[in-house]
Amino acid sequence: MVRFDRELLGDLSGLRGVHLQCHIGTDTVSLARLGATMTGLDFSDKSLIEARKVAELAGADVRFVQSDVYDARDAVGDGYDFVFTGIGALCWLPDVARWARVVASLLRPGGRLFLREGHPMLWSLQDARTDALVVEFPYFERSEPTVWTENGSYVSTDVEFTHNTTHEWNHGLGEIVTAVLDAGLTLTGLVEHQSVPWEALPGQMTLLPNGEWQLTDRPWRLPHTYTLQAVRNTV
Repeated sequence: MVRFDRELLGDLSGLRGVHLQCHIGTDTVSLARLGATMTGLDFSDKSLIEARKVAELAGADVRFVQSDVYDARDAVGDGYDFVFTGIGALCWLPDVARWARVVASLLRPGGRLFLREGHPMLWSLQDARTDALVVEFPYFERSEPTVWTENGSYVSTDVEFTHNTTHEWNHGLGEIVTAVLDAGLTLTGLVEHQSVPWEALPGQMTLLPNGEWQLTDRPWRLPHTYTLQAVRNTV
């Protein structure tokens, strides 16, 4: 994913960054290899075990810290030049306004938030349909989560999972922008993209040369992902 983001990320050399909800750290390592001094944060100790293995294999000096994202400032400190959050992170959070306040608390004045996420319109679609785009799930943030009980994982594996229930929340684009502004950041960029890093709508998407997927039939009908950038106000 960082390969797609690289043009908008710009030069990271010498910058101090924190990757929230870093999972197994592949994007964290990519950011470190672009010259940033990186800290990765995730609530899962199992994920961070794998993240440390990935960093060691890549020869990347990355600090990984276990913490709930809402407690990030206490766990990793503040004064960061940038906060990075990648695709598939915000859906696990029930309160995007609280998340934005955490982001602001981590950044130095003038520090930057870089967020690329699945578009809330994409998240609202029924992904079992192969013949039409059908809005099935909430677009706006709700107090009640959407509850899923599914065997397996989004990656290919022979492992049999025993904990198969997840709780997810969507957040409308306006809600996310408002949360960022209310937290004391200034919006500097918002780009909606016509591609996504995985086959989000199986049977309806085409693999592009850059490794991302796009709706096959008239892709301009659907925002697939978006990149939001903002800086913490200096006063």
